[in-house]
Amino acid sequence: MQYRRFGRTELPMPVFSCGGMRYQFQWQDQAPEKIPPDHQANLRATIQRAWDVGITHIETARGYGTSEMQLGWVLGQFPREQLIVQTKISPDPDPQVFTQKFTKSLHYLQLDYVDLLGIHGINLPEHLDWSLRVCLPLVRQWQKEGRVRYVGFSTHGHVSLITQAIQTGEFDYVNLHWYYIFQENWPAILAAEQQDMGVFIISPSDKGGHLYDPPPKLVQLCHPLHPMVFNDLFCLSHPQVHTLSLGAAKPTDFDEHLKTLDLLSTSQAILTPILERLEQAAIAALGRDWFEQWAVNLPPWFATPGQVNMPLILRLLNLAEAFDLWDYSRTRYSMIGNAGHWVPGRNAAQLPLAELRDCLANHPQMEVVLQKLHRAHQLWGAGKGQRLSGA
Repeated sequence: MQYRRFGRTELPMPVFSCGGMRYQFQWQDQAPEKIPPDHQANLRATIQRAWDVGITHIETARGYGTSEMQLGWVLGQFPREQLIVQTKISPDPDPQVFTQKFTKSLHYLQLDYVDLLGIHGINLPEHLDWSLRVCLPLVRQWQKEGRVRYVGFSTHGHVSLITQAIQTGEFDYVNLHWYYIFQENWPAILAAEQQDMGVFIISPSDKGGHLYDPPPKLVQLCHPLHPMVFNDLFCLSHPQVHTLSLGAAKPTDFDEHLKTLDLLSTSQAILTPILERLEQAAIAALGRDWFEQWAVNLPPWFATPGQVNMPLILRLLNLAEAFDLWDYSRTRYSMIGNAGHWVPGRNAAQLPLAELRDCLANHPQMEVVLQKLHRAHQLWGAGKGQRLSGA
């Protein structure tokens, strides 16, 4: 395992973290006796495998159902001072509710303190407001009491909101999305670097394209690397990125990712031809003009008539047509409007055309945008997805 300084926390963060979103039994709290022994044995083996390969960062959340409780039954078998344990709690305008969530997290984890406490899901401006006014004063008190070492936040929000939260200077680290197929958050990562914050990448293999089950075209384009290894190497070739979350569901889920470690010292030489092939494939499929212009002057969902999430919809269609990421794009499209603020805005079911034309007046290909929005909904509009976990 390799380790990177996790910003001003000074923690030696492994470049891979063990995310706790996939190995739990249920997405809702359950009575302990309802956890099947074989399921708990698999979780124990998964954490043991993480430890054996040097993954000392275990990450979970109050919103991950039984994950905290099941981890609490396991963590005591490892040296506490060598573990970096992170849990996350959704922001709340009620200090009593936020406190109750934190108390429950510590109880389930069977810990006196957590190394990293993340405010889970600063996705909208009101979440940042609650965090600054209500949640952070409580966290500061818990830090004084020795129950929290460092505080950060996770986010699925727009890059402008993420950057605003980072620039408050109140947070020690950030959990955010950024990987090859979604690079729009790079300005936020640079802002985090300026604040000397730790940078944790959320779900690079799942939200990064369902790379655990890649289409043949993407496999060919990423050769000789598995697409997961390519994406890992792409992310970690940037020193501003400190760790990638691997949402392991079983002990063997780490194996492919570990192949990345020996490649880090020569990452640029390995990545360059793959990046060139991916770009040429995208241009061939989409056309150079669209490839270069699709995002020009494209407003965010919250500044769009009908809150149509045009950047996300168009990106998903691009990925499907360029790299055959059809299953991934269909799944993500089905969540727009069905997963609350985690996948914000609306899909293309209803397009207020006159208003959208006004909104897109400065886009170089206005009519193509509208045609592609319509095509995306024709392809995927019948599906209805849901986020697995709530806040």
